This record gives sequence, C-alpha cells and structure tokens, in this order.
Amino acid sequence: MARPFKQQRDPRAIPRRPKTNFTRLEVDPNVPPEPTQRLHKLMALAGLGSRRDMEELIASGRVTINGETAKVGAGVTQYDIVRLDSRPLRLPFEAELPQVLIYHKPEGEIVSQDDPEGRTSVFDKLPRIKQGKWIAIGRLDMNTSGLLIFTNSGELANRFMHPRYEVEREYAVRIFGELTEGQLLQLTQGIELEDGPASFDSISPQGGEGANHWYQVILREGRNREVRRLFEALQLPVSRLMRVRFGPVNLPPRVKRGQMLKLEQKQVVDLLEWAGLEVPKTPLKQLNQREKDKATTVFMPKVRKQRVSALDRKPREANQANQPNQRSDTIKPASRKSVPKKSEHRRVRQASDLTAPKQQKRSDRNRGRG
Repeated sequence: MARPFKQQRDPRAIPRRPKTNFTRLEVDPNVPPEPTQRLHKLMALAGLGSRRDMEELIASGRVTINGETAKVGAGVTQYDIVRLDSRPLRLPFEAELPQVLIYHKPEGEIVSQDDPEGRTSVFDKLPRIKQGKWIAIGRLDMNTSGLLIFTNSGELANRFMHPRYEVEREYAVRIFGELTEGQLLQLTQGIELEDGPASFDSISPQGGEGANHWYQVILREGRNREVRRLFEALQLPVSRLMRVRFGPVNLPPRVKRGQMLKLEQKQVVDLLEWAGLEVPKTPLKQLNQREKDKATTVFMPKVRKQRVSALDRKPREANQANQPNQRSDTIKPASRKSVPKKSEHRRVRQASDLTAPKQQKRSDRNRGRG
C-alpha cells in the first residue's frame, strides 16, 4: 500500500486548541486562607519596574488576575494567574537573598538613570539582573569618587539611606589650605547653611603636601553636597572628595577606580542582620570552586543596555495577542527558486554533436617513463 503524502501545514493558520471544561473543587472551610501579597510589589520584584510604575501600570487596565482586570492595591496568591497584555507573569512569592554590588565610582559619572544632557551614568555599567532592578544606596555628585553600593532590595536600601537611621558616612577630603583649631571646632559644633545647620560628627587631619591637606570626616546625613558646602563656608575649596565607608561597608583597597565587586552570600546575610531585616529561609546556594572564584573577583564593568520598565513598553494589540502565529501583511513569504519548465519539443542528442578527441602528442605519450 502506498504511503499517503504528508499534508503541509499552513503557517498562517490559527492553531486549534482543545476546549476543556474545568470543574471547580469544593472549598474546605476549615483550611486557613492562602496568604496574599501586594501585586505591585511582586511585579516590581520581578524586574518590571519600580513600585510606583507598577501601580500606574495596574491603573491603566493592562494587568488581569484570573481573567479580571486588576485594581491598584490588589492582593494575589501563588495560585492566581496574573497576565500583562495577555502574557502570563511569573511572580516571585518566596523571598530570595538580595544581591549587593560595590562600585568604586570615578569622577565624571552621574548617579542617575534619567539625564537630559546624556552624560555618562553609573547605571550604564551595571550587570544585568533577573529579578528587580539595581538601586543606588546614597548618591555621589559628578566630581566625587569612592564607594557606591547597589542592591536590588528596596528595604535594604531604605535602611541605609533613611535619615531616621543615621547611618555613618566616612569621607577622605583634600582641601587647598589648612584648618585651624578654631575651624576644626566650628565644623564639629555646626555651621548654618542654606538648608539648615550642619556639622561633622568627627574630623581628623591626615597630613598633606604643600598647600593641600587631607582630612577624614564622618557625618550621619546625606544632604546634597553637604561636605563641600561645609568647607566652602570657611572659604576653603575642596579639591578632592572620596567616600571610603558607608555604614558597615568599607571600600576594599583592591577595588580600584572604575571596578566592581559582588558581595558573597554570607556578607549579604550579615548586612541583613545588621539592618534588622528578615533573612530568607531558603538555604544558601552551593557554589563550586569556579563560581566562588568568580564571585570574589574584582571585575571591570562594561556598558550595557539597562532593562526598560514595563510601563514604558507599548501594549500589545488585541489581534496580535489573540493570533500569535499570524504573519503580518508587511512580511512577505520567502520566494522559491524558479524551476525552468521542460520544453515539449526536445531535440535528442546525436553522435555528430560530440567533438572528436584530440590526438595525443608524442611528448605526452612518453611522459613519466624512465
């Protein structure tokens, strides 16, 4: 029996999906309710954008929960189906250990993601991250270098930066001139600035050469250009400013200017315990020797394109969402090679059409003989 030809599948045809009728199971009233979490928080942890952006995204009506339009502040469980523009989302319900990066920021880079002037930003060099987004812990102005910490945990970043926690910041300052005993006392007692009084918790001279002198200062605030303004109030301009410590995190000497270092898992756990935050109950990931060496190696970051927030992406059209396999009219199918048709009046090849072989030369006849 001859084997039937296999039918070619039409790529433009809409795939047929089997229709299934689901029957809901009876709910046991004695079972405790499933704990819920805020939808915008989980979407932010999934790396779709900030929490504020996710609230605007939910308010736009592009997010659904079990087929119904989600509302701002809605809670979801791990059994709910959440979709964005008909695309299912995978939300992180179990807390994972956050990531922490140490960056030795050089001068000439800004700590901002949106700059209308298009200047070099520290966020352009950050490595890609699967969940969440990188948050800069404390800002440094363009002319300030030193320690800059990045994390994907908003709670950890808030513990570092919120004024009520008064986390210490330590700087190495080089000024043109030398402070007197009265000026040292004045900087620790307080100087009136435009936005209120400010002072250093401690200041100690570190030597210097010529007219330049170094000082080590510690303060517990993060106001804009506060260190520079304190010295400028005494008519002493700052020629070099470098942050060397933020809270319990010091800038390692092996991390040179423009380099990064990822903290190990145990160091991140210590940071969470210092901040008083809950440590994830999941066991730490077991790393092999190669992964351990890579995790503790200082690296030079490369410029990468950062992840765009889901709020900035254009919503998918309804026709495109319902017919994913349908080709656009602008895409033309690949053209096949034209095969020449056989002529009906074909001439049969004859012996007279063949050319006679040439006579072999005498030199060729004796070639190769001894």
